[in-house]
Amino acid sequence: MAGTFVLSKGASGQFHFVLKAGNGQTILSSEHYTTKAAAENGIASVRTNAPLDARYERKDAKSGQPMFNLKAANSQVIGTSETYSSVAARDAGIDSVKANAPKATLDDKT
Repeated sequence: MAGTFVLSKGASGQFHFVLKAGNGQTILSSEHYTTKAAAENGIASVRTNAPLDARYERKDAKSGQPMFNLKAANSQVIGTSETYSSVAARDAGIDSVKANAPKATLDDKT
């Protein structure tokens, strides 16, 4: 089963998307955008940058747990992972984004 971008509009009126793997698990979350068009551009940027290993910032969260950010060519963060229990689990999360993002379908909940 392929991945899916789920685009939604929050109570504040801002837009946000998540990338879900084929099993329905969220593997990447976006920032909040003021317009739908900006969120759609964010999705396009994730599709473009996800296959490029150099775009992943592997780091530890404040809790000390491994996590990652996906960055655009301009070094702006375009997606953030959840925290993981191990470095190996984080690296598997990155592999999942690489595999799912380029061809993920869009589920527009706005």
